[in-house]
Amino acid sequence: MSATRFTYLGPEGTFTEAALRTLPEAATRELVPMVSVPAALDAVRGGEAAAALVPIENSVEGGVTATLDELASGEPLMIYREVLLPIAFALLVRPGTKLSDIKTVTGHPVAQPQVRNWLRANLPEAVWESAASNADGARLVQEGRFDAAFAGEFAAVTYGLEALVTEIHDAQNAETRFVLVGRPARPAAPTGADKTSVVLWLGDDHPGALLELLQEFSVRGVNLMLIQSRPTGAGIGNYCFAVDAEGHISDRRVSEALMGLKRTCPQVRFLGSYPRAGVAVGDVRPARPGTSEGDFTAASDWLTRCLDGRA
Repeated sequence: MSATRFTYLGPEGTFTEAALRTLPEAATRELVPMVSVPAALDAVRGGEAAAALVPIENSVEGGVTATLDELASGEPLMIYREVLLPIAFALLVRPGTKLSDIKTVTGHPVAQPQVRNWLRANLPEAVWESAASNADGARLVQEGRFDAAFAGEFAAVTYGLEALVTEIHDAQNAETRFVLVGRPARPAAPTGADKTSVVLWLGDDHPGALLELLQEFSVRGVNLMLIQSRPTGAGIGNYCFAVDAEGHISDRRVSEALMGLKRTCPQVRFLGSYPRAGVAVGDVRPARPGTSEGDFTAASDWLTRCLDGRA
C-alpha cells in the first residue's frame, strides 16, 4: 500500500481538494485527483493510496448518494475523520464573457439545488447540464463546451477562467461534510466528541421494522445525527440505512446499541468511530439520566453482584 498517497474526487480545483488541503497530513502526501468517488475509494481498496477524501453530506441537498452506496457495498472501508467546508460558488467563465452571453451552465449535481434560485433570478433561460464535479465543469468551460460553470472561486486560476460572480448560494451557511476513508483498522481512541457511522439492513419488511432499529439507539440514549435510506438493488422496497450516531463504539451506550442491532439485522457494516469536526468536548450535550458511561458501569456492577449472591 502507498502510505504517501491520498486520492480525492477530482479533477484539480474541486471543493474536495480544498477540504483535503485543510488536513495537516495532506502537506506530506501526494494528492491524486480521481474521476469519481468510486475511483477514489477503489484506489484505497487496491492499495494504490492510503486514504481517500470524498464528500458524504451537504447541508442543503443531504447525503451524497455515490459515497453512501460505495461505503455500503464492496470491500469494507473505514472512516477515520471528517472535514466541514463552507460552500459558496462562483460563476466561472472564459475571459470576456458577459452574463448576457451565457446560454449553457454546468456543475456537480449537488451544486444545482444550492444555486437554483440564483439561476432562476439571473439566468432564467440558461440550460443546465451536470458535470462529474464542479472542477470538471470548469474544465468543460475552458474547452468551450459550456458557457459557464458553478465551482469554487479558487478553480478559476487552474482553468484560466474568470469569476464573473462570486459568493453565490441560495442558503446561508451552506456546508459540505467530507470524510477521510481508509482500510479497516482499530478505531482511534475516543475524544469525548465523536461520531459512529454504520449501515444497517432490515431483516424483512413488516410494520415497525425501522422503529425497531431506531429503538436500539433510543433506549440507550444515543442521539442520531443522520439516517438515510438507500436501495439495496434487490428490488423495489428493499433498503439499507446509513446512520450517523453521537458517540464512540467504545462508549457503553453505543456498543450495546450496535450489539442489539447485530442480533436483529441480517447485516451491519461498521464504518468507523471518529472525531466530530468543529465540535469541542465541552459542546457535547450531557447524556440523558440513566444512559451515561457511569450509569452503564453501575448497572453492570450490580448485575455481577446479583450473580455472585452479593446483591
